[in-house]
Amino acid sequence: MSPKTAGRKAAATRKRNAAKRQAAAKKAASTRKLRAAGKKAAATRKRRAAGQKAARTRVRRGVARKAAATRASKKEAALTQPVQVQEPPAPEPQVQATPETSIPE
Repeated sequence: MSPKTAGRKAAATRKRNAAKRQAAAKKAASTRKLRAAGKKAAATRKRRAAGQKAARTRVRRGVARKAAATRASKKEAALTQPVQVQEPPAPEPQVQATPETSIPE
């Protein structure tokens, strides 16, 4: 599964689970909201849940950004690595045949 489809699948699952949670919470809250204490508790719970969701989103986005930065830096490091060029061995000096020197065989 590609990272793109995995992300979409995770998002869809999160959405489905959130819908289930909200439906259950709505049903329970409707009976509680009849009393003043229940109203206050429901408001607190709602505000706290919103804060937690925002925190989760921040963390998820931060992790994604860090992963993207790591991928980019790895790609850049691979591009900037020095390429090893192997030089051919230096040719041996040629000995000129003169009357004084003979060529060794």
